[in-house]
Amino acid sequence: MMSDPTEGAWFGPIHGRRQFREHIDPMQFPADGMPPAEAYELLHTGLMLDGRETLNLASFVTTWMEPEAEALIHDTLRKNHIDHEEYPAASLVEEGCVHMLGALFNAPDPAKVVGVGTIGSSEAIMLGLLAHKRTWRNRREAAGLSTDHPNVVYGAETHVVWDKFANYFDVEMRKIPMTADRYVVSAEDVESRVDENTIAVGAVLGTTHIGEADPIEAINDLLVRVKHERGWDIPLHVDGASGAFIAPFAEPELAWDFRLPQVASINASGHKYGLVYPGVGWLIFRDASKLPEDLVFSVNYLGGAQPTYTFNFSRGSAMIQAQMYNFLRLGRTGYTSIVGNMMANARHLNDALVASGRFEILNPGLSEPVVTFRLKGDPGFDVYHLSARLRQDGWIVPAYSLPPDAEQVHLMRVVVRLDLSRQMIDLLLRDLLKACDDLASEQPSHRAAAKPDLWTAPARAAAHSKARTGFVR
Repeated sequence: MMSDPTEGAWFGPIHGRRQFREHIDPMQFPADGMPPAEAYELLHTGLMLDGRETLNLASFVTTWMEPEAEALIHDTLRKNHIDHEEYPAASLVEEGCVHMLGALFNAPDPAKVVGVGTIGSSEAIMLGLLAHKRTWRNRREAAGLSTDHPNVVYGAETHVVWDKFANYFDVEMRKIPMTADRYVVSAEDVESRVDENTIAVGAVLGTTHIGEADPIEAINDLLVRVKHERGWDIPLHVDGASGAFIAPFAEPELAWDFRLPQVASINASGHKYGLVYPGVGWLIFRDASKLPEDLVFSVNYLGGAQPTYTFNFSRGSAMIQAQMYNFLRLGRTGYTSIVGNMMANARHLNDALVASGRFEILNPGLSEPVVTFRLKGDPGFDVYHLSARLRQDGWIVPAYSLPPDAEQVHLMRVVVRLDLSRQMIDLLLRDLLKACDDLASEQPSHRAAAKPDLWTAPARAAAHSKARTGFVR
């Protein structure tokens, strides 16, 4: 029997070594190690089973940054951002980002805003609502009133994190349902649900499902009137996970931010249209009065007293630094040009889909560079067939149904990001229309079930993807 010339040797062609013919059991901790090049190559090639990031049109998350930004990210991965004593310069960058965002969001005094960098908008929303709950509780206790039944008012168009907050923090969820012909809330919907126990009202600038915006100014005006007539000072939290980095550059005159008096807090995702890789979100309060002091902890075991208002503790500083890189590198003019390109490409896609005669656009106003559409009539196939067929060409275009009371609406969504050029959109359109022609001629007899998308049923979707890779029992 031929002996193995690579046995015990860490040299020779990497694909001729034994690690490339041996099974890796993901259920057992490895007994022995392997050379770094082999570990890298095994993981690198295995990840090729994933979709291409640029062709993942389901995701809002940034998939391209400049080489200089990537170098800065690499340089700061080792900095533990929470350790302000050892890395004071890094922490000052976070403070700078907070005040710059305060200025971008038209705070009365950007120097007086307070805020924090988070892992993403989910953490930011929970922290913001927690602050409003505590403010409500403190105010009620000071007045000798009951604090037994807090509630929060928002619409079904919000991200699932709003439901999580209500569940995790024992707050009554007064959720405004969506309908088949209306995908955002109205001020009237809000008015019928608020009362003296409402800790906050949520409004969305750029919804996940459709890409529309709630009527934020109208909701603010309602809350101003309620405050005047009923004495209920109900804060408005704006979920700007995607839209907060679009509106200031695409529609600078649109009043949605701290120009509105009841807007107390805003969250934004730096890793969406803030143009940073995954791992950074922002929570910005109008001023320090909106963040109760008893929620801010001070720790000294890293050396020196350090205030902290986050759910997480240790985290890398890289994405905070990358956010400041973008602010300095792009400025208003740079962001405006990039946002302008994304909006123009989204309109081009919108117009082409309408011109084809096959689709109905669900967000013709384009609050952000997101295009949502459904098939007209019954062409003999559905959006789930179409989504699956596009995957054969490498495109990831999600098909999904809307939340309860509008679940009969089945649609697809294309998120236009900075690295999706007009040429690529034209190729997408070519593949999309060809897929429609092919499916219409095939008239597939098996109609795909109306399966929720990844973000509506992550357990089902994730389980399917893991089964593909073989990393499950």
